[in-house]
Amino acid sequence: MSNFGFGASDDDPDKKKDPDGSGNPAGFGFGAEGFDPAQLGQMLTQFGQMLSGMGAAGGAGSGPVNYDLAKQLARQQMGDFSPVSAGEREAITDAAHLAELWLDGATTLPAGATKTAAWTPVDWLDNTIETWKRLCDPVAEQISGMWTSGLPAEAQQMAGPMMGMLTQMGGMAFGSQLGQALGQLSKEVLTSTDIGLPLGPSGTAALLPSAVASFSEGLEQPDREVLVFLAAREAAHQRLYSHIPWLRQRVLATVEEYARGIRMDFSAIEEAAAGLDPSALTDPSKIEAILQQGAFEPQTTPEQKHALERLETLLALVEGWVETVVAAALGDRLPGAIALGETIRRRRASGGPAEQTFATLVGLELRPRKVREAAELWRQLLAAADIEGRDGVWAHPDLLPDASDLDNPAAFIDRVVGGGTSNFDDPIAQLEAMEAKERAEAEQAADTGDSKGSESKGDDAEKGDGDSDKGSSTS
Repeated sequence: MSNFGFGASDDDPDKKKDPDGSGNPAGFGFGAEGFDPAQLGQMLTQFGQMLSGMGAAGGAGSGPVNYDLAKQLARQQMGDFSPVSAGEREAITDAAHLAELWLDGATTLPAGATKTAAWTPVDWLDNTIETWKRLCDPVAEQISGMWTSGLPAEAQQMAGPMMGMLTQMGGMAFGSQLGQALGQLSKEVLTSTDIGLPLGPSGTAALLPSAVASFSEGLEQPDREVLVFLAAREAAHQRLYSHIPWLRQRVLATVEEYARGIRMDFSAIEEAAAGLDPSALTDPSKIEAILQQGAFEPQTTPEQKHALERLETLLALVEGWVETVVAAALGDRLPGAIALGETIRRRRASGGPAEQTFATLVGLELRPRKVREAAELWRQLLAAADIEGRDGVWAHPDLLPDASDLDNPAAFIDRVVGGGTSNFDDPIAQLEAMEAKERAEAEQAADTGDSKGSESKGDDAEKGDGDSDKGSSTS
């Protein structure tokens, strides 16, 4: 049975780890004395057959992820849906306007949305696909490059066409799974920022009326109150992402940092591929089943853990701030605001099949933990300072709480407002003071070093004079 050029399966575990004794962890079918060009030709033929079958399903595409295939499969997942009616569009516009008025008294950040939109699932897909590309490409590129790096140097030189085919196949596999996840998400998300990430165009506040209607079913609150509550959450996200210039970039850059830490277990891939029938890879749905076996999932590294912790903390701070601001703006105006906030929190915490699929493909959870702790930190900070002090923390990333502060918010608040050690009314001044202190310490350390160097030179000179005196005396 064909094995795609991977080493054949063997009961000896040591051979599985290094089957040819050449130091190549995955084997890839190349022996210690080099590889057989005829075998490479067979591999090229096998991949060509696989890709010709897959091409009929979604086109070749280009890049690490086939987004044409992803969008095609996402639209298939959506099924039939009704277009947005004029009444729904007007209701969303009115709710957004009311929410903005109420938010003005709960935060110092001004309105961030210059446009309010009512989206269908297709609108959501079309308006967020560019951000999904930025989220997915770094991970897919890293994994794609590892296929080449796993080959011996001589094989890399001769396997150019094969690697192109393998990249194409990987792009379709990623596109297939991503498309199914996005298709499901497009029917579940309530707003453009529902999963916490700034997915849509900057300055556009968008709600999806069909998903909002489904969400409202079974709730005790009137539909209009639910709509205003969701519009307020969307508007609060827009204020934060529009007026904190570094925030959007920091969130997306952290995903890219995560991607750079990806490693793969080639021995597990070899075991999954040894004895696999090529015909099984002519169907994107079967490729998904292969991916779900776990052999192709990236391995967690310390670098990734650090990046994930930073991303998780940042998203928790965003969600906690939005939750706190919306509660303050609507609490006295909408009787069901607190209950709706708890419903949203449970909804995010439980997640759904689409989020789990994305986590399997990219390794990232779309929902942060510790949102409750982050919200409590913002509430305590507001009580200890004021609205300007709380919102001023976003002025610079160095002022934000870290993961340990979420577990001990009192220490963070004491550090920034307590004991007369700082004045949190002006966070920029605090940051400048911190930088000035660091510069002073660095200059002092440099001066100390120069002083020690001068003393050392002086000692050497004295020793030299002493030696000279001794020499004169002897003579």
